[in-house]
Amino acid sequence: MRIRVRKIIKHIDETRLENGRVVDPVHRVAFVGAVIENPYPSEYVQDLVTLADELGEEIGKLIGPACVELLGGEVEAFGKAALVGIEGEVEHGSALIHNLRFGNVFRTAAGGTELLPAAEKVGLPGSPIDIPLKHKTDAKTRSHHQTVTLQVADVPRPREIFVVCAAANAGRPLARLAAFGAETKNQ
Repeated sequence: MRIRVRKIIKHIDETRLENGRVVDPVHRVAFVGAVIENPYPSEYVQDLVTLADELGEEIGKLIGPACVELLGGEVEAFGKAALVGIEGEVEHGSALIHNLRFGNVFRTAAGGTELLPAAEKVGLPGSPIDIPLKHKTDAKTRSHHQTVTLQVADVPRPREIFVVCAAANAGRPLARLAAFGAETKNQ
């Protein structure tokens, strides 16, 4: 089976000022997503893994490297998400994005070693999807824990899944929390 793609979404978000302060370097987040026909019928299907294994790498190749390219520089943080149309179930999105054949393509393109943080949900067209990001090689790097939101007016339609990769060039703008574990060292 081949994926059926209705559209590809590419979006770049740049934060130049945060709380009145200049963000240097500019904080960039790239999003690339594919709006695909839900490969699972609207009734219950026991085996989601076989088809997800078949489609995962194809979806990963379509959006993972494109996300890294759109960012236009070194990836420091990354994440993934699936927004399932209302005739599907959250497990349909989970099957596609919690699949190493999908994730490894993006992880390799981004130069990452950590697991990709993820979010998945069912929603109406125009529903926002919040995508968690973590540092690509050290998930304990607090400055890179962030959540970004993407919303597209006509996505997903009832029998679609919106699969998204997100990549950032840095941690949160103006991050200044203590490193993990540092707050207890001096007490």
